[in-house]
Amino acid sequence: MVGASGFEPPTSWSRTRRSSQAEPRPDLSSVIGCAAFAQARTIRFVADTGNLRDLPPVNEVLANLAPEAGRFPRALIVSEIRRAIEETRADMIAGREGGPPVALRVRAALDAITHPTLRRVINATGVVIHTNLGRAPLASFPVLAGYSNLEYDLATGKRGKRDDHAGRLLERLLNAPAIVVNNNAAALLLALNELAAGGEVVVSRGELIEIGDGFRIPEIMARSGVALREVGTTNRTRIEDYREAIDEHTRLLLRVHPSNFRIQGFTERPELSELVALGRETGLPVFEDLGSGCLVDLRPFGIDEPLVSASLEAGVDLVSFSGDKLLGGPQAGILAGKPEFVARLRRNPLFRALRLDKLIYQALETTLRLLLLERWDEIPALAMIRQPAAAIRARAEALVARVPGLRTEIVPGASVIGGGATPEQCIPTFLIAIERPDTAAAERQLRAADPPVVARIERDRLLLDLRTVLPEEEPALLAALIAIR
Repeated sequence: MVGASGFEPPTSWSRTRRSSQAEPRPDLSSVIGCAAFAQARTIRFVADTGNLRDLPPVNEVLANLAPEAGRFPRALIVSEIRRAIEETRADMIAGREGGPPVALRVRAALDAITHPTLRRVINATGVVIHTNLGRAPLASFPVLAGYSNLEYDLATGKRGKRDDHAGRLLERLLNAPAIVVNNNAAALLLALNELAAGGEVVVSRGELIEIGDGFRIPEIMARSGVALREVGTTNRTRIEDYREAIDEHTRLLLRVHPSNFRIQGFTERPELSELVALGRETGLPVFEDLGSGCLVDLRPFGIDEPLVSASLEAGVDLVSFSGDKLLGGPQAGILAGKPEFVARLRRNPLFRALRLDKLIYQALETTLRLLLLERWDEIPALAMIRQPAAAIRARAEALVARVPGLRTEIVPGASVIGGGATPEQCIPTFLIAIERPDTAAAERQLRAADPPVVARIERDRLLLDLRTVLPEEEPALLAALIAIR
């Protein structure tokens, strides 16, 4: 049928509109069969989960935990009881039988609460800056209890600046003013936001790195409010590429040190001095993200990383680097450079949002002072890097001699810096290779020790590198090895 408008309904409408004909009646036998099947399934499900009724009420469990009542707040005990009942119910519904009773779960949970989850571990992996183990091991310092002069000038009796505790030492180390934020990614975010927000930042395509845990330089740049202008290719970037990209929207020239990877072969990269000269020619600031933060020349010990001081001497306007890598201190992001740029960063509201707390300042101040006084061996990370392989071998031989019955062999190996620094650069070392019937079980047993010992497995042998084991940790490591022999 065609309507007055000339529109003809599609034939499919006959299937979607309600039919005027009576629909066929369903087969009653099939309906009865389905109902019987559904009823059987319901009965079986109730039977399978009928033991949910056996879950104890909260007050009953609480009465059985009388000894704990004197050690923990009642509200905490009740909360853990409810949590344990819910966990037990979920196990029953999922068919996971044989779990611990509710009261035992509560006791275990309460006991776990009394023990800190952040623990000291013995790093026997040979990875000096181990990201999973807190990166650089900290130098010893007494934690200040109570109040402190964090932002108080004792000489004048007036308000002070918290960054003075690290800034004065950094200026002596680098011959440039510096401020500190909570990590190097934050330093990058602050610098880009202050110097280039609303404009473009020119950077080589080969330097758009991922810094770990999925965080990428382009994403941080976008969050800072700048537009990314990539130049060159992955393996070759020339100074002309930077020059051709500069226009009225350009605010900053960025250089990123590839501290966690290396590109070899057919490569090209402008010298830092060329980039600085281009910045001066065009009136644009040059900012270098150095990442690993090497303040001490480690080339005599097999580690070739650019020095922060060398970048500043080359004329960059601003440089950033990490505090918990080759500097050997706590997690921090340090920004140093020309006074006018550092002053601008200090006035940016993000600086307050990204500032350090008093404990980090204390750890950082301790490390910087040791660096300035050239007391390298009191900074654990630098002491480990500087330790000769012969000394490690002597320590290893003395240690295994005290564990008779444990099948061991001292073998040559390599330590690495780790922490996203110095890729493909190793330090010769000697390893304790342990043979056990079940190597994986022995490794787990070491991790379960107190303190835990973290080692590595290669070719079905358990390997320990004493380069990353502090001398004062050797007695605890000895006890752990005696336990697995």
